[in-house]
Amino acid sequence: MDDQVPIIQQQMAEERQGGLGIITCAVFIVGEIAGSGVLALPAAVEGAGWSGLIIMVLCCLISAYTGNILGKAWMIVRKRNIEYQIGHVRYPYPAIGQEAFGRFGRNLVSISINFTLFGVGVVFLLLASINIANLLEPYWPDVSFCYIGAIVAGCLIPVSWLGTPADFWFVAVGATCATAIACCILLGNVIYDGEKKVGALIHNEIDFTSFSVAFGTICFGFGGHPAFPTFQADMKKQENFGWAVLVGYLIVLAMYFPVSAAGYFVYGGQITDNILDVVSRGPAHTVVSILIIAHLMLGFIIVINPFCQEIEHLLKIPTHFSIKRVMSRTTIVIVVLFVAESVPHFGSILSLVGGSTTTLLAYICPPLFYLKLCRQKPSTTDNWEPEPEVPLHTKVINYEIIAVGFIAGVASTYSALKSLITDHFTVPCYINPIEAGK
Repeated sequence: MDDQVPIIQQQMAEERQGGLGIITCAVFIVGEIAGSGVLALPAAVEGAGWSGLIIMVLCCLISAYTGNILGKAWMIVRKRNIEYQIGHVRYPYPAIGQEAFGRFGRNLVSISINFTLFGVGVVFLLLASINIANLLEPYWPDVSFCYIGAIVAGCLIPVSWLGTPADFWFVAVGATCATAIACCILLGNVIYDGEKKVGALIHNEIDFTSFSVAFGTICFGFGGHPAFPTFQADMKKQENFGWAVLVGYLIVLAMYFPVSAAGYFVYGGQITDNILDVVSRGPAHTVVSILIIAHLMLGFIIVINPFCQEIEHLLKIPTHFSIKRVMSRTTIVIVVLFVAESVPHFGSILSLVGGSTTTLLAYICPPLFYLKLCRQKPSTTDNWEPEPEVPLHTKVINYEIIAVGFIAGVASTYSALKSLITDHFTVPCYINPIEAGK
């Protein structure tokens, strides 16, 4: 064991030289999270009332906190296991679950991550296709996003073959810049509409279902945790991940809050799942649509990558580029396309994913795993020191987050399923692409 230490340290030093820095990692976090939230959160605030703005800020702060302790949990796991200290780790979040709760914890995390990232990929593909179809509508009246979706998926397949986040940092930079510029222009467009608006502002009536669905949508907008350990595993200094999370979430909140607040106070009950549907058309609307489309397509690559890595690990596909990687990732994108064409209503999918597995991975698992890892004691054969005792106030905060996350997650999942089944049934694209694409 002692003879291996110098070798391990040398390999770790070599690995860190090409890893992500704090700012680059924060950009990846923004690139993964922002995008769909800019379009969907104004409607979520309308569904929850003015309290939706408060929930948004609280979700941001809690998400940043749980992202930080998830990073601490990974550092504990990494310290206790030599195999996680060298080379590239393709499944860090499931590894945390296994170290905390054994095979059950690993399987719970793996299933939840796969469902979440797959669902996010579906939402991103649908939104990109819908926005492209809306741009083409003046020139192609009968255009359906069902056809556009297949073209978009075909364009994304080759880019999905890239290895890990460290291999495509430029994708995250492009996604973040596109969304930042789009938010500024969109905010100006909404304010312009507000100055022209006449008549009283009318808001929708708030009930249990609308509030719960709104909560799920807000959770989705801040729930990037499934990919966080993957980003952290690619950092030069993984112990600095907490700073990257803080910077990333502050940037995301700076994008989300002004647009959501302006949309709520300008459009009221007229707002839809996609705020671009109610914003006045013109050059600004076109530019915003193009930038959001760019983000969604680039963000698709970011969110689908950890899912692909998990599947490749299960199939024992090598980490280096190979025909097996090409085949597996091409198949995954095709399956995402099939689901998007089967349930072409992104708002309900977004609320369902946000209320179920996103809540689990962002607000329940991180504090639960962290507290369990800190309580564990080494056996006589283990070569690691126990963690310091967690302060009482920290325990209370973490258990409160778990309790609130569980209750709110169950309520929003139930409401999203009810809404998906009763209110938003849509004909699949492959049955009637014209009707589904309306």
